[in-house]
Amino acid sequence: MPGTTRDQIIEALENLPPDATFDDAIERLVFLAKIEAGLAELDAGDGVPHEEAKRRLGL
Repeated sequence: MPGTTRDQIIEALENLPPDATFDDAIERLVFLAKIEAGLAELDAGDGVPHEEAKRRLGL
């Protein structure tokens, strides 16, 4: 997502359906925040290797 955090929040909220609830909006923002945190973790080299993730999930 390009732009500032504020721009990203506005875009996410604008893309919600017209009948979205406050809970829907909060859920979307939390989801996007977790994705951003995960990508930052990977960029820092702190991620879990794919095979380790599969092992943890029993796959």
